[in-house]
Amino acid sequence: MNILAIESSCDDTGAAVVKDGRQVLSSVIASQVEEHILYGGVVPEIASRRHCESISHVVRKALSDAGLTLKEIDAVAVTFAPGLIGALLVGVNFAKGLAFASKKPLIPVHHLRGHIASNYISHPELKPPFLALVVSGGHTHLVNVRDYTDFEVIGRTRDDAAGEAMDKAARVMGLPYPGGLNMDRVCAGGDKKAFHFPVPRVQDNEFDFSFSGLKTSVINLVHNLEQKGESVDIKNIGASYMHTVVTCLCDRTERAITQFHPCSVVVAGGVSANSVLRDEMTGTCRKHGIPLYFPELKYCGDNAAMVGAQAYYEFLAGNTAGLDLNATASLDIDK
Repeated sequence: MNILAIESSCDDTGAAVVKDGRQVLSSVIASQVEEHILYGGVVPEIASRRHCESISHVVRKALSDAGLTLKEIDAVAVTFAPGLIGALLVGVNFAKGLAFASKKPLIPVHHLRGHIASNYISHPELKPPFLALVVSGGHTHLVNVRDYTDFEVIGRTRDDAAGEAMDKAARVMGLPYPGGLNMDRVCAGGDKKAFHFPVPRVQDNEFDFSFSGLKTSVINLVHNLEQKGESVDIKNIGASYMHTVVTCLCDRTERAITQFHPCSVVVAGGVSANSVLRDEMTGTCRKHGIPLYFPELKYCGDNAAMVGAQAYYEFLAGNTAGLDLNATASLDIDK
């Protein structure tokens, strides 16, 4: 089954053709990073306009790269939630028009389900059930993936997402957007024990996360150093900060491993590309003798291939939509 997938939840316009949920025949991304660097982050209005300008070309190229015509496509899939509402609407409306005109089924895909499914592309042997840690700029979730379309959230952030906490810290440290990615590059080899940051605790759910206080602590540290006229040790501050964020992520994941005894652990989302998280989570899972899966780096960020991978299983489960499909800015993964 060949699925044409579209992704436009944030600032990347993506289109891909995926066969049977596992084989990527093409994957095309029009990135807006260079433009948003000027503003230090994603500007939603600009992102929406660029999606409008790029989506037709991106979809056409995805079909061309796959060597297929629209007639040879079996279904059209699209990210419909969650994300920036204006950006989502561009992809959803384009996909609805394409599905209607070509008389193809329309498959709505939850963005976080797509991130988890990126591992199906990179690891053909991977099958549910498993425990998933989804970590991105807007989301931090621990999810019990019982089946391809059956999800149970067991932990989530109470405030900021881990990716946002890294991006904001990088910004105050003077690193360019995308902050988390540049912090990982610039601070590689730094002393992770040079600075102490508080490890946040959430009392009424041992699997939940909190990063707002941690983010505030690094902002205060940098501002205090600047006000005193002291040098800001970017490399060591960044290394210490990333270590603390990753410690929180690994701690909650390890608690879930101990309680739920999953067959394997999957990490997904943009922050899954972080080298510190990859190293520390590898050690955590090795300690418990449990298989660990990460997506290939090219599938960690937003892309349409992951949407096409999840769409295959949504279709098999009968989850299709009509022309009344709408974009939704916020929606739980288990809805």
